[in-house]
Amino acid sequence: MNILIIDDEKLELDQLEYLLKPYFANHSFLRAQDASEALTIMKTKNIHLALVDIHLPGRSGLELAKKLKENEYTKIIMVTAYQSFDYAQQALRLKVDNYITKPIVESELIEIIRPYMNEATYSELILQTIDIIHENYGSKITLTDIAEQIHLNHAYLSRKFNDEVGMSFPDFLNHYRIEMAKRMLQDSQNNTIGDVAEKCGFSGQHYFSSLFKKKLGMTPSEFKKEHQL
Repeated sequence: MNILIIDDEKLELDQLEYLLKPYFANHSFLRAQDASEALTIMKTKNIHLALVDIHLPGRSGLELAKKLKENEYTKIIMVTAYQSFDYAQQALRLKVDNYITKPIVESELIEIIRPYMNEATYSELILQTIDIIHENYGSKITLTDIAEQIHLNHAYLSRKFNDEVGMSFPDFLNHYRIEMAKRMLQDSQNNTIGDVAEKCGFSGQHYFSSLFKKKLGMTPSEFKKEHQL
């Protein structure tokens, strides 16, 4: 699934991607800073979900939303710093799917977006599996554990997970753990690499560091130094 984030402020783009990525680790994120850039992306990519800032340079976010709605399968969330009833009315008249105001609260954002992102891609069974991953990624969880918890055959759940998600359970779990590790490394100076490895459910610091470098091209220490918020 392709998720397009449109905002003229790079920090806002960074924040939205930062908030969403750990929850939707297998989706593709695309970014644009104005309507023209967004329209160029739309020519080559099928956009499943768009988060559109109302106030953009040149063509407004509302105009862009109207263009995006030409594809009936594109879900649109309008984003604005202005808590204006008039803007909300305009957005709803365009039949956008929802509306959120800045400053964005993570829990509100996830609550608004999750139904639109998952309804076209994952069955309820796989959503349930992913929920369990999100809640227990810090422990030594296996697909066998989850299959027993939801009363399913392990082999059946493994096949269904591969078919719907497009990657194996271990790959998805490690991908999510790495995303959460990135967040921990950014958020706190007090977390050591060993702490992060343990909190994210990795079997040891060496394995964590090796996998992290393989996926990101840098060690956790290098990432922490470069991306500390």
